[in-house]
Amino acid sequence: MASEAGQASQPLAVEKARIGDAPHIHKLANYFAQKGVMLPRALSEIYENIRDFFVIRDGDRVVACAALHVYWSDLAELRGVAVAEDMQNQRLGAKLIEACVSEAREVGIPEVFCLTYRASFFERQGFRRVDKTELPRKIWSECYRCPKFPDCDEVAMIYRVG
Repeated sequence: MASEAGQASQPLAVEKARIGDAPHIHKLANYFAQKGVMLPRALSEIYENIRDFFVIRDGDRVVACAALHVYWSDLAELRGVAVAEDMQNQRLGAKLIEACVSEAREVGIPEVFCLTYRASFFERQGFRRVDKTELPRKIWSECYRCPKFPDCDEVAMIYRVG
């Protein structure tokens, strides 16, 4: 279990999400969506895409999550990156991104993109800023659900795998 300072008593590992993690991922992601820094996710969407997710658990609690969603043979999206506030600054987000990029490499996807408000964090992980127009139109299929559509103020970023 985590101490009061949010430090884990033992190293926390990245794992593939299990079906029972979906409600925890939903709660974590939507906590940040209420703060306006992530897109809200329906629980049904998380269940449908549970195989995309990686999680980090502290005991029975999911304290961090991220997903790699494949769009096409050459492109995947890193999405849903969230770390519980009391567990931040422990490289958990970085570990999740490493797992997602590793999986992209394993399945042969050459580029991973993300849309974010935390560009400096993703730059430290090797992503670079790109103009949104460089991304294919098919990635915008979810945007109509966003409360900020069509005036997106997220930063588009790309990671070249390999």
